[in-house]
Amino acid sequence: MRTSLNIDTKQWPELWQAAYQLLEQEVVASKLQTWIQPLEFVRTEEAIGGLKVYLAAPNEFSAQWIREYYKKSLEAAFSQVTGSHCEALIIVREAPRDADSPRERPGSEPEALPEPPAERRNVRAESFPGSPGQTSGYGIVRSGGGEISLDQRYTFDSFVVGASNQFAHASCVAVAEQPGRQYNPLFIYGPPGLGKTHLLHAIGNHLLSKTPGARVGYFSAETFVNELIDSLQHKKMPHFRAKYRDGFDVLLIDDIQFIAGKKSSEEEFFHTFNALHGSRRQIVVSSDRPPKEIEGLEERIRTRFEWGLISDIAPPEIETRIAILKAKAERDDIYLPDDVSTFLATYIRSNVRELEGVLIGLQAQASLTGAEISLEMAKHELRKAVPEEGSHFTIESILAAVAKHFHLKVQDLKSPTRTRAIARPRQIAMYLIRKYTGAGFKEIGQYFGGKDHTTILHGVNKIEQEMESDGEIRDAVEKIQNLL
Repeated sequence: MRTSLNIDTKQWPELWQAAYQLLEQEVVASKLQTWIQPLEFVRTEEAIGGLKVYLAAPNEFSAQWIREYYKKSLEAAFSQVTGSHCEALIIVREAPRDADSPRERPGSEPEALPEPPAERRNVRAESFPGSPGQTSGYGIVRSGGGEISLDQRYTFDSFVVGASNQFAHASCVAVAEQPGRQYNPLFIYGPPGLGKTHLLHAIGNHLLSKTPGARVGYFSAETFVNELIDSLQHKKMPHFRAKYRDGFDVLLIDDIQFIAGKKSSEEEFFHTFNALHGSRRQIVVSSDRPPKEIEGLEERIRTRFEWGLISDIAPPEIETRIAILKAKAERDDIYLPDDVSTFLATYIRSNVRELEGVLIGLQAQASLTGAEISLEMAKHELRKAVPEEGSHFTIESILAAVAKHFHLKVQDLKSPTRTRAIARPRQIAMYLIRKYTGAGFKEIGQYFGGKDHTTILHGVNKIEQEMESDGEIRDAVEKIQNLL
């Protein structure tokens, strides 16, 4: 194809790569990975005064989102690399035709997916919502050995939406409105404490409010693994398989990364996924990282997660953190002055759960002392985690303190060495830099030899998690904070 610039079509992969590099400088890394990276260059067409560039998105939801939020950025990038005005046209990628695809041909079931049992064949996503003749009598959530209700506090209305979680919220609402249709499976990922569990419960609560008889199952991946072990030990596998493959119209599983590397669990989940997906029942899973970064996860499971929609949740910006605090205070009838909410939101940046936990602690202290929550009380409560007023932490000073504690050189922390004696102190340094300086993951990566932002995110998350369970790590972090 000849363009108005006489550019050989063989050059287009290089031009797309050049445009992508320009977008890397403009678009936040997590958004770039979620929206721009999955795009495929399709073709160009001559147009009056320039070119039309066709790019394919994996599904209509993504295509609509990119048209609304990233179309101008794409056009500017292509215009810059081609030297001509470019119009970006976002189309939906044609469904794959290979045997591993969930959509072999219109109206057919994929050959790789099993036929659902006879008693389940009439239960389709079309029965949601409001089809009283299709109810199955549960309307509850099964967890562990008992049956419990979804947490009624976790709804879409109580979820505070900001730029960092807007897409995740929108994708969950879309699934709750039309389960089993376009976005199946839905894969939500992000660091701990940012609202993934809230959204899973909100999907279930929304479905049950519209269709009380819907069979909704919410489980943690750990529960799935533990029930599997128990079923293997007591020879109850038929019951286990019937429960997960035939017992639910919507299956919500938290922390799916927990099954990675567990062969039997991955095998059972694989067949559970196929059974549910093959009968058009909705699957929603959450993880602390995207499918490609879950170490030890079988490729066949990873590719199935990529069949649907992948949505990320990033740490909230300060406006959203303030809004979360105010919403929590209003729900729990807590008096929270504006200066206190701003102070807390300024210094607790990455974990909503921690933010709300501090507020609960302040309320408890106020109740016990009979005093109102004040800025001084908040400073006193956070003095171990927040720098003293007037102090200034830099990346260099934090690196020096970590190196001193572990009897290392700063250069050791910046080196590519992966031994535990270096890797663990390096992750602690990443965690403290993020906590005390608020530097972005990409910026922090530059201080560690140009490491990718996902490596920094993984290191920070790992230390956050281990501080809750590993006394040695917690002690090391506290001693380094004292050094600072």
